[in-house]
Amino acid sequence: MKFDVKKKLLSIMRGWVGTILIALLIATSIKSSIADWYVVPTGSMKPNIVEGDRIFANKLAYDLKVPYTTFHIGHWSDPKRGDIIVFNSPIENKCLVKRVIGIPGDRIEMLDNVLYVNGDALRYEPLTQKEFEDLPSLRGFDYKFYLEKLDKKKYPVMFMVYQKSIRSFKMLIVPEGKYFMMGDNRDNSADSRYFGFVDRKNVLGKALAIVISLDYERNYLPRKTRYFKKLP
Repeated sequence: MKFDVKKKLLSIMRGWVGTILIALLIATSIKSSIADWYVVPTGSMKPNIVEGDRIFANKLAYDLKVPYTTFHIGHWSDPKRGDIIVFNSPIENKCLVKRVIGIPGDRIEMLDNVLYVNGDALRYEPLTQKEFEDLPSLRGFDYKFYLEKLDKKKYPVMFMVYQKSIRSFKMLIVPEGKYFMMGDNRDNSADSRYFGFVDRKNVLGKALAIVISLDYERNYLPRKTRYFKKLP
């Protein structure tokens, strides 16, 4: 009788363990290949993404990969100028979130924080009062904000007057299969100006929205106005 009880318990445990392992495998496979969310620890994408934002990334935006690898099963699109993407850093073992500025074949140049793409200067416009009010609490005497227009996209960018950074560089041609990435916080972003081009195989997905946001400076209180906010 004792043997039968022991055998039953072992059988139940094996069943539960198997179910949990399968569930974990499915969940991590989805996370690896279909959709994921990322905690943003730095301010390199201010004012559009701030520290404490949790962003949702669509990993099926451009292709389908074998889970846990960079091997492509299917491919239907590529990142476009202005997309915010999640990718593996070319020099560090971590994920980064930046905006695509240059795609393969583009000529990229920067003169005093003004970007040139294929010989044309991007347009920079002042923010309207409404757009300025919608920014997170980043206002300061040493910050400047403009709307940058890249192709059909318009999004706020931020400049930090007294921050040392690379504000000019000579024309670069983006190689085949590579991308030039920059943060929206132009004077405080480690991006392609510092680590070079990003390989297409390192692109993990397209960042679409902020899911939730926690304010690190206020004991991790939720920033409810940023919940489910679409990224520009």
